[in-house]
Amino acid sequence: MIPGSFQSPWWAAGPHAQTLTARLLRPAAGPAVTRERLETPDGDFLDVDWSPPPRQDAPVVVVLHGLEGSSRRKYVRSLCRELNNHGVGTAAVNFRGCSGEPNRTLSFYHSGDTRDLNFVVEVVRARHPDSAVGAMGFSLGGNVVLKAIGERDDGGRHFLDAAAVLSVPYDLAAGCALLQRTRMGRMYSGYFMRSLRGKVAWKRDLLAKTLDMEAVDQAQSIWAFDDALTAPLNGFDDASDYYAKCSSKGFLNAVRVPTLLLHAEDDPFLPSDAIPRAEAAENDAITLTLSPRGGHVGFVCGAPWAPRFWGEMTAARFLADRLKSSEAP
Repeated sequence: MIPGSFQSPWWAAGPHAQTLTARLLRPAAGPAVTRERLETPDGDFLDVDWSPPPRQDAPVVVVLHGLEGSSRRKYVRSLCRELNNHGVGTAAVNFRGCSGEPNRTLSFYHSGDTRDLNFVVEVVRARHPDSAVGAMGFSLGGNVVLKAIGERDDGGRHFLDAAAVLSVPYDLAAGCALLQRTRMGRMYSGYFMRSLRGKVAWKRDLLAKTLDMEAVDQAQSIWAFDDALTAPLNGFDDASDYYAKCSSKGFLNAVRVPTLLLHAEDDPFLPSDAIPRAEAAENDAITLTLSPRGGHVGFVCGAPWAPRFWGEMTAARFLADRLKSSEAP
């Protein structure tokens, strides 16, 4: 555990209050950024919002948003602002198709697709060879960060110098099942599904050459959508196979980079018994900070007229401390 545990205020005590209030109260203002379009090795592109480090050798953190988010989301901008205040530069990545226009290739991003994080980290290291490099991921983005570290033979030692994640669905199947069986979960799922259907509309003619579009159109849950689109499009047998192979819980034992896991036991996107307590306890590289309350990407505290966002503040402090004390490889 790390100092300064989270205490939810009386006015935002429950999981949904935390989740939704934080979304409403986070300020939209963020650091000044420069957007750059990076051409990927497979002929696609990534739009990245850079807030450069104050010095060429200062640390840089690559930031990944959650499902159907973007670098413009307030939680991303909040974290980047906190990191900049600690003297750390940021590279906020938009997953493919999340910057406002469709990507070029047929594929979409997904919870286990680590290729774009790997690519952006390579770009950062090439441009800042004397800098320590970290990564921060929210929700789905956090799952990608942990998988990218854990799937490497060296446990990520030559990939990142530190990492932090917030509100990760460590067990994708358990998280999707929870969303399906609760009323609020179905509301959250419906929100994501509306956005995902918009992405499908962009590429409908191309997708129809590969997928059963009737099954895609009939999908009413994230599980059904992943079964009809995400899994077959990315070489998985079905949604269950995709979840089993891409859940970050299965990669934690291999992590060898100082990594902070921030999570709330009442997160409405993941059952409490799916939180990787044992995996974190058995790995000295991992610090699990678990709060009874906090919701999903919530962790709002203070007063309603002067809210503070504990998750971003804690993650930024952890990353700044670890990155400034480490030497770039």
